[in-house]
Amino acid sequence: MFHLLVVDDEKEVGTFLSRLFTMKGYTVHVVNSGKDFHAIDFDQQHYDAAMIDLKLPDCDGLSLLQHLKLKQPRCKALIMTGYSTVKTAVRAMKLGASDYMEKPFVDIDILERQLDNLLNENTDSNQHFIQKLAQDSGLIAGESLLMKELTEVAFKVAQKPVNVLIEGETGTGKEVLSRFIHSASPRNHEPFIAINCGAISESLLESELFGHEKGAFTGATQMRKGFFEIAGNGTLFLDEIADASPAIQVKLLRVLETREFMRVGSSGTLRTNARLVAATNENLQQAVENNRFREDLFYRLTVVTLEVPALRDRKEDIPLLVEHLVERNGQPAITFSQGAIEKLQLYDWPGNIRELSNVITRTLTLADHEQEITAEDIVLPTQVNSSKKPTPMEHSLPENHLEEWRKKLIAEFNENDELTLENILLEIKQLETTIGKELVLQTLQKTYGNRNEAAKRLQISMRKLRYILNEKSHS
Repeated sequence: MFHLLVVDDEKEVGTFLSRLFTMKGYTVHVVNSGKDFHAIDFDQQHYDAAMIDLKLPDCDGLSLLQHLKLKQPRCKALIMTGYSTVKTAVRAMKLGASDYMEKPFVDIDILERQLDNLLNENTDSNQHFIQKLAQDSGLIAGESLLMKELTEVAFKVAQKPVNVLIEGETGTGKEVLSRFIHSASPRNHEPFIAINCGAISESLLESELFGHEKGAFTGATQMRKGFFEIAGNGTLFLDEIADASPAIQVKLLRVLETREFMRVGSSGTLRTNARLVAATNENLQQAVENNRFREDLFYRLTVVTLEVPALRDRKEDIPLLVEHLVERNGQPAITFSQGAIEKLQLYDWPGNIRELSNVITRTLTLADHEQEITAEDIVLPTQVNSSKKPTPMEHSLPENHLEEWRKKLIAEFNENDELTLENILLEIKQLETTIGKELVLQTLQKTYGNRNEAAKRLQISMRKLRYILNEKSHS
């Protein structure tokens, strides 16, 4: 028999819940105020679950939740809230609440199932499931308490049909978190579509999001569905939402308010049930204050806000991240020594996981098969002044090799007073090999280890790429 505590200042609600769950065989205790709650002897009275209203006349429901979890950590807590306080409900989940339910109760069957599921779930098994789902999505929590909390809250939020804003620095894995939310949601069998608002022009972005009719603009030779239409009942991830133009922001606001949109060049209205997950590496609140982002859209997007921590704040996760990246690169036989891991953990990673991925890819590319990577094998990026913009030459051609080669030739000529053509051609061949390998490595960094994409950018075959990297046996 389960013991249920109900905390709600509306006596009619308390009476209704008491009758409902008593009929299901629960022992129900109802209190109508914070004063009555604190009068309970939690050392003597055990509860399996508690339903706590966030709005009480004499206290804050969050404080009652904290007191309950302190006294009885294993008690499952279901927060009752109005839609306007969903953000507070998410805070409650971070404080230990298992779930929340919006008032007034529209569907009693859903409320019953929600509480039944909480009481009957195996906590250890559920946590294992969350971790497995996160890892399958590429979201590595490791030992970091910040990431474990983020993963658990994201899993709970995923079950709700609410918009989510993901904040975090560039390279922290905001899209990975959005994919986890999609995988953990009831929409996981529907499409997941991601688009970067900052990488596409305004006119093209409008067409990509909402679609267009044939003849809507020059080049529109046929009708095309937009991502809102294609996503259907799935998830649409909008990265770098702060870069969306004012015109796009207006159209997004309309979709979020009415669930309706029109293709470019059409007067017909279409509907969407896609869930919107947005992400930004900017302070969106600051963008609102600077009149660069619509305040009404901001509040529509931030029903739930999740923040992905920077890698420097979760360095304890680096060993597991390295293991994951090694497997992703298809070289699981290669291991990293303790010294190598410690070197990685001493670096601050301004580029976060994306930068770590580049370093691991470069290290693995240069490594012999099945060897152990040591600290000496790892070359960390040089930290430069972020205000200095690299020139195209710095991005594309390792001119230091050319300069070193020139100096070497001059030194040899001064020493021997002569150079043979055969020696010069040999030197050129060695230089060609060195520069070719360096350019391939740089391109692999830019493509995050994707060799097919690297070969495409360099306009060479995969066979040629492997040859340049000295992988002739795999050609």
